[in-house]
Amino acid sequence: MQYKKPALSIKEQVKKLKERGLIINDEKFARKYLSNISFYRLRAYTYPFQNNKVASHPFNVEISFKDIIELYQFDSAVRALVLEALQKIEIALRTQIIYQWSVKQGGYWHLDKNLYKNQQSFEKHLSSLKKEINRSHETFIKHYLETYTEPPEPPSWMSLEVSSFGLLSLLYKNLKNAPEKKAVAHHFGLKSPEVLANWMHNLSDIRNIAAHHGRLWNRRLTTHLTIPQKTLNLFPKNKSFHTNKLYASLTAISFLLKQIETSTTFNAQLLKLLNSCPIPQEKEMGFPADWKSESFWKAK
Repeated sequence: MQYKKPALSIKEQVKKLKERGLIINDEKFARKYLSNISFYRLRAYTYPFQNNKVASHPFNVEISFKDIIELYQFDSAVRALVLEALQKIEIALRTQIIYQWSVKQGGYWHLDKNLYKNQQSFEKHLSSLKKEINRSHETFIKHYLETYTEPPEPPSWMSLEVSSFGLLSLLYKNLKNAPEKKAVAHHFGLKSPEVLANWMHNLSDIRNIAAHHGRLWNRRLTTHLTIPQKTLNLFPKNKSFHTNKLYASLTAISFLLKQIETSTTFNAQLLKLLNSCPIPQEKEMGFPADWKSESFWKAK
C-alpha cells in the first residue's frame, strides 16, 4: 500500500487534534508548541490516550493539549535526570573494568583473546573498538598514535576510554568469569557478574534512547533487566515488577549510584519529578503499588 498522507500546516494539525477530541482551549498556545515540537513526535505522547484501533485515532479519555505538553516536559526531565546519573555510572564502570584487569593482566589485556569466552564475538568487538579509536579526536589517542609504533593500539586505559557504553557492556559480558570480573561486580554491590553485564546492556539502551531525545517514560525496553536474587547492599524487597519497563532500570540506576556516591540525591529528585507529573504515570512506568514503602526508595 502506498503512503499518501499529505503534510499538514500547523493550523491543520490543531484542527485535526481537536477533531480527534483533544481539548485545546488556547489555539495560539497549541500552534506555538507544534511549531517547535513536531506533530509526529507529540503523537508518542497522545498515543496512550487514543483509540488506535480506529483509523481516525479518537481520544478515549478527557485530556487537554496542555496536559500532553506537561507530560512531554515530564518525560524530558526524566531523560535529563537519567542521563546525568548514567554519566556517573558509565565513568565508574569504565574505571573499574580498566583497573581490575590492567593491574593483573597488563595494559593490553583487552587484546588477549584467551580472556574471552566467545572468540567470534571478541573479533567483532575488537574491530568495533578499533573503529572507535580511529574516529576519536581525543588528544591522548592522537598523541599515542603519533608517538608510539609498538604496539599499534593504545593501552586499555586509553582505548576503552573512547569506547561506547554499549561496546563496553558487550566486552564485559564476553570476558570469562575470572576474579577480575567478580571484583567489578562486587565493587558495585552485586554478587553476580552476569547480573552486572545485563544491567550494563539495559542501561546502555536507556542511555541511547535518552541521548537521542526518545520517549522514555512508558517505553517497553527490548533488554529485560535481570533481577538479582542476592545483593551485597539494599535492594527492593518486592521483586515482582516488569523487567522491561522504566521502573526496573531506575532501580538499577539508583542501586549503582548508591555504590558510587553515598550522598546521591537521585531518589529525592525522582520522587519530586513523579509528584510533578500532570497525569499519574507510575503504573505505565512499571512502578509496583507498594514501591513508596520500600526503604530502598527513601529519599535522603
